[in-house]
Amino acid sequence: MSSVISISKLAKHYQVPEREAGLIAAAKGLFKRTYKTVKAVDGISFNIQPGEVVGFLGPNGAGKTTTLKMLSGLLHPTSGELSVLGYEPAKRDHDYLRQITLVMGNRNQLSWDLPALDSFDLQRAIYSIPLDEFKHTRDEFIALLDLKDLVQKPVRNLSLGERMKMEIVGALLHKPKILFLDEPTLGLDVTMQKRIRSFVAEYNKRYGATVLLTSHYMADVEALCKRVIVIHHGRLLFDGDLSALVEKFSAFKTVGFTIDTPASDLSQYGDVVSVDGSRVTMRVPKEKTSAVTSRLLNELSVVDLTVESAPIEEVIESVFSVKRETLE
Repeated sequence: MSSVISISKLAKHYQVPEREAGLIAAAKGLFKRTYKTVKAVDGISFNIQPGEVVGFLGPNGAGKTTTLKMLSGLLHPTSGELSVLGYEPAKRDHDYLRQITLVMGNRNQLSWDLPALDSFDLQRAIYSIPLDEFKHTRDEFIALLDLKDLVQKPVRNLSLGERMKMEIVGALLHKPKILFLDEPTLGLDVTMQKRIRSFVAEYNKRYGATVLLTSHYMADVEALCKRVIVIHHGRLLFDGDLSALVEKFSAFKTVGFTIDTPASDLSQYGDVVSVDGSRVTMRVPKEKTSAVTSRLLNELSVVDLTVESAPIEEVIESVFSVKRETLE
């Protein structure tokens, strides 16, 4: 199966002026500026297959949004090759733009003072969507996101979560094959996040769309993505299954157990995280997990014992702590 998104040694570098603080430095800068090269994206490569939902992770400034903008044709790469649906995004071919969408959680495309329905009609005109098809798709999305009572209100009167759902409907009315979603649940409460996740999953199921998702909410990634791509300092750090990411970067396992009788010193087995009555939770180095669990079962009156991988949030935090020098 051929890839719908193909990236090879993609890079985006910026020349940024710099100077020291102070009036003298400012005066010198009028005649001779010095620049430094900022490598927003620095030679990343990956392929995505049709219908995949892939998490695209990294800390702020890692290069995620820059990559999405290059994939959607908003930015020209400094070097490297990229292809989406067989098109070169930077050429902004009309046939290409009709098949993709870019949704950014901190950007608005709907008219602020008009009801969302009016903005939806504008989208129909922009994409030349046949009227019957447009009405069917619009009503389908409104039902999926439970927006029937909101679409006639001016957008400025909607809550953040309601506006975000409207933005997503507007962005998908032309039924794109490729979704670039940049923090679509940014700033939303847990209920709204869950509703949008469910909608994205349903859209992927119904239309076989390919999704590249960035999010700082790990619940989004765990719910939608089997595969994750992690970039840091503009470089590719990991590409594989989410479970493999946990295994690679988690140095600890969480061991929880219940004991019949109190134990005086549990620190000899591992780092005790919490004690709730007879239930104890501790962190144990991954390579020592088997030995520690054997000791617990042999030396204590253990009623119940569980071993779990570290929470994904902890794993991601350890991934993001990698310094740039180690990626060179």
